[in-house]
Amino acid sequence: MKTGDTLPAMELPPITRTTLALYAGASGDHNPMHIDLDQCRAVGVDDVFAHGMLSMAYLGRLVTNWVPQERVRSYKVRFAAITPVNTAPVCTGTVTSVENGLAHLDLKAELPDGTVTLLGSAVVTAG
Repeated sequence: MKTGDTLPAMELPPITRTTLALYAGASGDHNPMHIDLDQCRAVGVDDVFAHGMLSMAYLGRLVTNWVPQERVRSYKVRFAAITPVNTAPVCTGTVTSVENGLAHLDLKAELPDGTVTLLGSAVVTAG
């Protein structure tokens, strides 16, 4: 593990309305903006969009696909844009530094049109 290494990109299937309904049930997050088209339109939003925490989970899975979960020391994200229904995000990561046995990662979830929806960072043990 060295500075500049990249994590294998994780290409996700399109996030469907079914995905959102299943995530809402599993997480307990039934915010209408994610599952109710009528509620969205009532406040001027054209369609439902993915839960931010769903995107965060995908980005976390990118990390744990690369190193075992017990090696993750910290993980944080910043929401940058919504993830519209029927889009297929791609999660990527890069090692920005390795020091004192810890690797620092920059993480990103991006839509096919180049929109970055989530920026994150993680620290993992390098060994």
